[in-house]
Amino acid sequence: MGCGVTKTSEFNRKFDKAMKAAVLIQRWYRQYAARMEVRRRYTWNIFQSMEYADLQDQIKLYNFLGYLMDNFTPSKNEVCRDAEWERYFSYNNITVPDIYSGPRLTFPLDMDQAAHLVEAFKNKQLHSRYVLQLLLETWKLLRVLPNINRVSTCHSKEITICGDLHGQLEDLLLIFYKNGMPSLEKPYVFNGDYVDRGKDSIEILLILFAFLLVFPGDVYLNRGNHEDHIINLRYGFTKEVLNKYKLHGKRILKLLQKIFSWLPLVTVIDQRVLIVHGGISDTTDLALIARVDRHRVSRTNGKSHRILSSALSSDSEPESSEFTDTGNDEWKQILDLLWSDPMSHDGCIPNEVRGGGCYWGPDVTEGFLNRHNLQLIIRSHECKQDGYEFCHNRKVLTLFSASNYYEVGSNRGAFVRLGPDLVPYFVQYQATSMTRGLSFPQNVKRTEHTALKVLREQLFVHKSDLLSAFQEIDKENTGLICLNDWASAIERVLHLDLPWRVLHPQLVSSTTDGKLDYHGWFRDLHIEQTMLETLYRHRSTLETIFRIVDTDNSGLITFEDFRQTLKLLSAYLKMEISDEVINELVISTDTNNDGSIDIDEFMEAFRLVDKSRLERGKSLEYT
Repeated sequence: MGCGVTKTSEFNRKFDKAMKAAVLIQRWYRQYAARMEVRRRYTWNIFQSMEYADLQDQIKLYNFLGYLMDNFTPSKNEVCRDAEWERYFSYNNITVPDIYSGPRLTFPLDMDQAAHLVEAFKNKQLHSRYVLQLLLETWKLLRVLPNINRVSTCHSKEITICGDLHGQLEDLLLIFYKNGMPSLEKPYVFNGDYVDRGKDSIEILLILFAFLLVFPGDVYLNRGNHEDHIINLRYGFTKEVLNKYKLHGKRILKLLQKIFSWLPLVTVIDQRVLIVHGGISDTTDLALIARVDRHRVSRTNGKSHRILSSALSSDSEPESSEFTDTGNDEWKQILDLLWSDPMSHDGCIPNEVRGGGCYWGPDVTEGFLNRHNLQLIIRSHECKQDGYEFCHNRKVLTLFSASNYYEVGSNRGAFVRLGPDLVPYFVQYQATSMTRGLSFPQNVKRTEHTALKVLREQLFVHKSDLLSAFQEIDKENTGLICLNDWASAIERVLHLDLPWRVLHPQLVSSTTDGKLDYHGWFRDLHIEQTMLETLYRHRSTLETIFRIVDTDNSGLITFEDFRQTLKLLSAYLKMEISDEVINELVISTDTNNDGSIDIDEFMEAFRLVDKSRLERGKSLEYT
């Protein structure tokens, strides 16, 4: 009997020990999971803050880039009638060689040809003759479509809705694999931002346009904020088309510019669900949107550039133009549809993070839905880690279909199906095999590494501004500041709204008595590269300007075009640059003495541009 008691006591002791160990392991795992979640969240915040800051810069540039476009594009073309444009876009004089092995399209298109196009784009490129023909047919169709698509689920149909694709063909192919291609039995709504950032934007457009032509009553395309030729100059689509279609790229881009301006703005399902790319504001009026001449209002010639600049900047006055206040109001309505984001608190305020559209709250959603007898808003425009996210009491759904948007493993893509009951059914995915073998911690570590690398680059390119901010704090010139001052100074300079104190272990290697040696920190931060700070900061802007000036896509610009660019820049910035300085700069820029300026020489010319000198109206520095 005593032996039995001893065995029981021993068992209880072992059991208690095992339970304590299990509790400790569980506690450790929860702490570990919490730390991983913190890392995941701040990595996400870095990516998103950097994206929005870049969009802000683009919005500020929009007016100037339009100004350049006006001066490097023949103005007589802008008054052409549609029939004259159709002659300009004619494909009849383009021959297709016998050795061409890609799809050969015949019109009107049928389902087999559209499906063949999807398969062919896995490894082939469509000939420019067929590209122009397909785009021309699409343009003709879009011109007769209304601003607001009206769709019905009938009694049995499911409608599939997709968000941003951003040139990621893998995602579109995976959606078709999981859900089936568009057809009479499988209608789709695509919610804008088909292009930019990814490498296969033109293929995505051609596939979607092909299915639109085959099933015009079952495929619906909304316009996104990236369906804009000025935005495309900076974010990659223009460069992609010109690289893939060197001979006819200019005509293709001009036709796409017209197509983008004719894309419908909104889709409504069963009179109950609104699908729009960005969102709404407290002034959004569907009756007005239905009447807008979207092509005229969206036309981005010089005058509408000025309207856009005025609409996006509350402290600037619109310049006089042929557009009336009514036209300005209509363009503001479109901007809100394409650029806006929801926020958690009530109200409607300018979207200063993106630089365009607005932030709208739950009260605005409630009022809008009640006025228009709707029950749900589906929008895109924002990358979400799970591919979708509800807000505003589940009355606003954000849907994003480009997986791995910031980095491999950074987010899933998603699409949603709606049946007659209008209850969303979500399908999530990641369109790469690279993430399948990675654990959650490995995924977090991979994306965190990329995010911190991008952030260090941003800190590097703002070195001068940061140094000034640190020295303003360090009145005694000790070279040391506390971490709180370091964090607040960085936020004042970069305006990224990031948790710098949380991030400091990843960005600061050492401190002494809680103080940071900021000169040593800059040395640790240094990024090996041939470009200096100012050029690195403005590289994408300068590349965009070069592409505008390089009107024949030769990769070279003439001396005269470069002179004209500098004069336009000085006029736009209201600064004085003498002809003598301009001529000297032009001659010194041609370092290989070939009589023209390539992209590298163009970059070098602006390598030492000093912002403060520009603001004071002094001349450009150059090497």
